[in-house]
Amino acid sequence: MRRAVLATTGISTLVVSLLALKPHQTPALVGVPSRSPTASSSPRTPGTSDPGTSTGTGTFTGDPVDTRYGTVQVAADLSQGKITSITVLQAPDRRGRDRQISSYALPRLTQEAIGAQSAHIDAVSGASYTSQGYIESLQSALDQAHA
Repeated sequence: MRRAVLATTGISTLVVSLLALKPHQTPALVGVPSRSPTASSSPRTPGTSDPGTSTGTGTFTGDPVDTRYGTVQVAADLSQGKITSITVLQAPDRRGRDRQISSYALPRLTQEAIGAQSAHIDAVSGASYTSQGYIESLQSALDQAHA
């Protein structure tokens, strides 16, 4: 009887501890090369704002981010500092599974980024590498917009 009480108490404590964890931070992904900001300017699309402007209006192309499954690159359209739309320029598509993951993850990431008006968004479950590449590319585009 005493063992049963101790076992139940131990298991209950473990379950409560696990439920108390809040994994809302994007963990550093193993195998994804970390990138540091560079001083070079990335290619811009026609109609893009000049690098020296700080109006936050125009189309800003993010840096291409190499992930384990392919390159991710986005361009953000901003109007007076507000994200109005995001275009995915490159996405992992080497295999059918890559295309499948991109097709469900990228629209969700875009919707969340426009709603949050920033690159501080949660990764899509099952698309960790693609999500991390999207977030990094979007952040580089937003950095250019606010430079």
